[in-house]
Amino acid sequence: MADDTAKPAPPKRPEFERTLPPLGAVGDVARPLSGFERLINLTSTRRILIVLVLAAAWQAYGAWLSNPLIFPPFASVIDALWDSIARRGLLWRAWASIAVLAKGYLIGVVLALAITALAVSTRVGSDLLSTLTAMFNPLPAIALLPIALLWFGLGETSLVFVLVHSVLWPLALNTHAGFTAVTDTLRMAGRNYGLSGIRYVALILIPAAFPSILAGLKIAWAFAWRTLIAAELVFGVSSRSGGLGWFIFENRNELNIPEVFAGLVMVILIGLAMEGVVFRAIEARTVRRWGMQR
Repeated sequence: MADDTAKPAPPKRPEFERTLPPLGAVGDVARPLSGFERLINLTSTRRILIVLVLAAAWQAYGAWLSNPLIFPPFASVIDALWDSIARRGLLWRAWASIAVLAKGYLIGVVLALAITALAVSTRVGSDLLSTLTAMFNPLPAIALLPIALLWFGLGETSLVFVLVHSVLWPLALNTHAGFTAVTDTLRMAGRNYGLSGIRYVALILIPAAFPSILAGLKIAWAFAWRTLIAAELVFGVSSRSGGLGWFIFENRNELNIPEVFAGLVMVILIGLAMEGVVFRAIEARTVRRWGMQR
């Protein structure tokens, strides 16, 4: 007897084949890049193009304004820059500023790392860091200049003092934030290897937190550089010729406006060199090689 409850067989779907379009119509995935495409893919090329566009806009606006006392054209500034380098010792002025900056920057970095290492090692150190940064980080470094003049006199020591202040607190904050963001897995691995104290900070925390430390180094450099220029605008440095800020101040008093802009351009060039050469080289050899940044 046939089973009336048996389910009917499912319908058969028709079979068919699709012909794929040729790959040439979709696009050649492995097409080699042209010379222009390889050139435009370079970060340095794109940045140079941006600088050239800004320089062209500067030149056009300066020519349209036609008032070199207010805003000289870019060509006049470049002529003044070359003349200042060749005959007025602008490079020596820049070196005087960089030498002072290096002293204050290095002292600030060492102090920031020491305070941050104490903060991650002890509870008292953590409270000390949070209290000091809340007190002194909002305080502009240039505001300490009158006190530095009273304490250390008119000279390089006063500049180094305000530079240390401008470097110490932003770097300590970034470093401490990086240390606290280190995963528990890395911390336990360091403890299992018997690391503690300075060895634990140097071998575990600093490599793991180096992206934050590098960001803090960049911020501290920018703060220190502009603080130094502002301080030199007031009293120069201990050398006889003064630094870049003093060069700008002297030419402003003499109404040599192209030379003033030339000094500003030199400040910008040094900043670009630090960012594009020094910090980029550190970044390429550390966090990028370690796969911590793209």
